[in-house]
Amino acid sequence: MSNPINYITIIIVLTTISNYTNHPFALTSDGLSLLSLKSAVDQGGATAFSDWNENDATPCSWTGVSCSNISAEALTFSRVVGLSLAGRNLRGYIPSEIGTLTFLRRLNLHDNNFFGSIPDQLFNASSLHSLFLYNNNFSGTIPKSLCSIRRLQNVDLSNNSMSGSLPKYLRSCRELKRLIIGGNKFSGEIPAGVFPELANLEQLDLSDNAFSGTIPEDIGELKSLTGTLNLSFNHLKGELPKSMGDLPLTVSFDLRNNDLSGEIPQSGSFGNQGPTAFLNNPLLCGFPLKKSCKNSAEGLGGEGGSTVEGNVGRRDSKKGIKPGLIVLISVADAVGVAFAGLLIVYLYWRNKDSGKGCSCTGKGRLGGNEKSHLCAFPCIGKFPGTDSDLESDKGGGGGGGGGSSGVNGGDGDLVAIDEGFDCEIDELLRASAYVLGKSQLGIVYKVVLGNGMPVAVRRLGEGGEQRYKEFVAEVQAVGKVKHPNVVKLRAYYWAPDEKLLISDFISNGNLASALHGRTGQGSTLSWSMRLRIAKGTANGLAYLHECSPRKFVHGDIKPSNILLDHDFQPYVSDFGLNRLINITGNDPSSTGSLMGGALPYFKAIPTDQPNNYRSPEARVAGSRPTQKWDVYSFGVVLLELLTGKSPEFSSPTTSTSTEFPDLVRWVRRGFEDEKPLSDLVDPMLLKEMHAKKAVLATFHVALACTEQDPEIRPRMKTVLQNLEKIGA
Repeated sequence: MSNPINYITIIIVLTTISNYTNHPFALTSDGLSLLSLKSAVDQGGATAFSDWNENDATPCSWTGVSCSNISAEALTFSRVVGLSLAGRNLRGYIPSEIGTLTFLRRLNLHDNNFFGSIPDQLFNASSLHSLFLYNNNFSGTIPKSLCSIRRLQNVDLSNNSMSGSLPKYLRSCRELKRLIIGGNKFSGEIPAGVFPELANLEQLDLSDNAFSGTIPEDIGELKSLTGTLNLSFNHLKGELPKSMGDLPLTVSFDLRNNDLSGEIPQSGSFGNQGPTAFLNNPLLCGFPLKKSCKNSAEGLGGEGGSTVEGNVGRRDSKKGIKPGLIVLISVADAVGVAFAGLLIVYLYWRNKDSGKGCSCTGKGRLGGNEKSHLCAFPCIGKFPGTDSDLESDKGGGGGGGGGSSGVNGGDGDLVAIDEGFDCEIDELLRASAYVLGKSQLGIVYKVVLGNGMPVAVRRLGEGGEQRYKEFVAEVQAVGKVKHPNVVKLRAYYWAPDEKLLISDFISNGNLASALHGRTGQGSTLSWSMRLRIAKGTANGLAYLHECSPRKFVHGDIKPSNILLDHDFQPYVSDFGLNRLINITGNDPSSTGSLMGGALPYFKAIPTDQPNNYRSPEARVAGSRPTQKWDVYSFGVVLLELLTGKSPEFSSPTTSTSTEFPDLVRWVRRGFEDEKPLSDLVDPMLLKEMHAKKAVLATFHVALACTEQDPEIRPRMKTVLQNLEKIGA
């Protein structure tokens, strides 16, 4: 009689083979676990799960499922590593069987109608590092087993119906980078002792809950925090802990709509906050709020109060204002208004009479007519290039302008943003100038000043006269950006019918020309040059995202917006331009992209070409720009530097272009199919085989940047750090 143990062994072996091979007679264990989710969904699953077939050998081709080959004991199995069914209008619950997906790294079910509590068993999926369940109807508390996963980095449970307190065991999530639980029903005090343990936390959002008590003093120990610390719309009270000033200077506070009190500290990061960070906290006082702590302490009209509000308050509380005084004040106001009106009428008629029929705000703009020189207010200066010349120039490689024509300086001002820039408007407009390019986003000139210094002058257009303050505020914000890898704005000119931006002229063209040449003959950029360009561009973008006054989103990163000097140092250009164009009344969306991108224009890109540098979410009409847009676009630029292939003109493949319609998918498929590196990189780089390790590391950075899910993409700060680790 055979040993029964042998039969058991045979059964186990057969079961293992049926689970982990591609033999069609049985679905793998991962597939069976996923089918439990299909069974748990009672609405919306008809579309999402239409190809989830229990007769398949593996679930790797199912909608929303990602797999990877896992090697163990000389065997290779295809295991589920990602599940993404966001925005599918699914209604149901998360079954505990999902926790048996031991290689699951990303679970993305946001923007659905899932309900019930998050099962503790889910965190048996020990490889999980990203959990995105926001915008659902989950209830219950944060599971105790959440921090049992060592690799967990991203948790977004915002906009659900979860409740309970913020548990102290969160301090065990030591690898956590993002904790976002805003828009729930959490309550109680924010416990002390949690934040010192979260050394890697980059984003914390506890907003729109019912947290009470004081802000713990040790919150200042979140040294890796970036972006916004969001504690708004809670019931927090007490004074602001001074330790918050120890947070990184790039961190923005959002403490609105609480019951905080006392004086706002002025140390460290507090000095970088605007008034909106503290709004709707009635008992808060001090800078940047327009509320004196002295008045708050003494009360309106208290002893020693020196403000008008204090004196009026004291007068009202004691005696009130006498009727005779009220009449006197009213008469004085009426006389003042009448006088101001007469003055305005007088100035209007005087200016009109002095014009002698010639308006300095009429047709005499750049490319206008000579008649404008006859105005009483002289229409100053000359500028090469008539309107007809500019219409015929479609953005070639420089060249002189046509004949001279009148320029209307109007009653505008040339305002120097940089202290080292010394130029009058008449000198600027009379200088030698060359048309570099034109589009509906503006005409660009290279202008050589009297001292021989070349500058780039962009003419934005003639509209926006009603939005002067908005224009100036935006230009000033752009002008405050000072970084060695960002094009510097030197000055601007504003008049009702003319707006100009004067910036540094970068002399060696742009990255698009350097990579592909003016006639597409290819690039001679070495690997060390390309890596230098990548690092410099990442440095400039990281500064715009993290350190600039507005924490700018560029929104249009591509090689034509990356300028190069003679040492091939890169300069990010055109940030903030779309906003300025909108203020002046032009429509950037009508052209798609600038001809050749930034200053200067060396190569025109057809406007009907799709912008394949944009992230998937950026291509949705009405979507709002985010920094993750820029990260994706930079990732595509990196792939272009590595492969030498431009996504703007054609697919990297010919015979399979319908299967791989863009550069990102082509590279990803190449890695999935384990193609040799020589099939992916620019042939120019094959001569530098010593750089193989660095090239491969850069590919991984680019692929991380071009993840479909924006939450997965790293911040530019992290991208820069990863690139800096790569040697040339």
